[in-house]
Amino acid sequence: MQTALNFPHKLTANITLPTSKSISNRALMIQALCPERLHTIKHLAVCDDTEHMQQGIAAKRAGATLINIGATGTAMRFLTAYLAINPGETILTGSERMQQRPISVLVEALRDLGADISYIHNEGFPPLRIRGNSLRGGAIEIEASISSQYISALLMIGPCLVDGLTLHLKGTITSRTYIDLTLDLMRHYGAKAEWSDEQTIHVAHGAYEDHPLTIEGDWSGASYWYELAAIAAHCGHEVEIMLYGLTADSRQGDHVVANLFEPLGIATEYTAEGARLRNCQPSNINCQIDFTHCPDIAQTLAVTYCILGIPFTFEGIHSLRIKETDRVAALIAELRKLGYVLHAEGSTRLTWDGKRTNPIPSPTISTYEDHRMAMAFAPAAIYHKELSIEHPEVVKKSYPNFWVDFNRFAEL
Repeated sequence: MQTALNFPHKLTANITLPTSKSISNRALMIQALCPERLHTIKHLAVCDDTEHMQQGIAAKRAGATLINIGATGTAMRFLTAYLAINPGETILTGSERMQQRPISVLVEALRDLGADISYIHNEGFPPLRIRGNSLRGGAIEIEASISSQYISALLMIGPCLVDGLTLHLKGTITSRTYIDLTLDLMRHYGAKAEWSDEQTIHVAHGAYEDHPLTIEGDWSGASYWYELAAIAAHCGHEVEIMLYGLTADSRQGDHVVANLFEPLGIATEYTAEGARLRNCQPSNINCQIDFTHCPDIAQTLAVTYCILGIPFTFEGIHSLRIKETDRVAALIAELRKLGYVLHAEGSTRLTWDGKRTNPIPSPTISTYEDHRMAMAFAPAAIYHKELSIEHPEVVKKSYPNFWVDFNRFAEL
């Protein structure tokens, strides 16, 4: 997709954001575990990830013995736990990339609880053969530094285990905010689930209760409009963008973008309908950011900081290596096309010291089947006028209307 567009001096638009797929997929999982389902989920996310989650649950209920969740990581992790406690043998598989994403930490934890799970091809990776049965539960340990989705998957089946569940989390906890989001939703549906201490969570045995739920706007999706606003302001544009569906008290980890972008010149004003973005005076820019609890916005900030000419050190990015692609390697490769020379230091740090090289004329950004690569680089078209995006359709994974919304800002 060629994104060489003319942007007016004043960028203004009203954007109805997609609702949170993180909340939607957790709610679907919990509702599937409810003894009775009476209420529908209002404003359920409409995207590939949530559709795959719905299809996986429906397929199991219909007696399917093979479930393919495509490229949806949350569905792979959540359904692994879900299938482990539901009778019957099921093969759970996904896309070629999904079969390269490790899942052994979750499988070993479920095995510790008594689950019958085996690897079909490569040890530690999908596809999985899962023979569901009743699990007693109890206390187990799990490595917490790799993916919070492993922990969330275990927590959500906790009330269904005969002895409940006590999780002892080892190491530095990645994306603790997503674990808290899971616990909030579990409590919404009647579960008793609490932190016992900084590294331990206890979930009591007991049935979930179905309650109405309305899904809020997606802060991950909002991050790209913050990025567009910051780059536009840097290029001399006036900005006024209304993002419907956001709340100031959100438990989504990516809610932090509002704080991260204010020093970059974008203020957030909350209203009853959502959040309004406007220009403000940049100040006290944070050049060292830890993304341990909000890894999904690291790409957004990396592109923004480069275009604004702000050297940075980003920490806590280790989980980006096992996402839809190796996002650290992808960022380094694609930003170099625009003339920015970034470096990875070990598995947890990405840095830019301000070094530049000649950009490629009319650069085409590769997206690596990763929706966040496409969306993080799209706002760069304000500054890099001839930029184009390869395979723009990848945004369907989380934000199907992204390009429609993007074009609201441009004079076509």
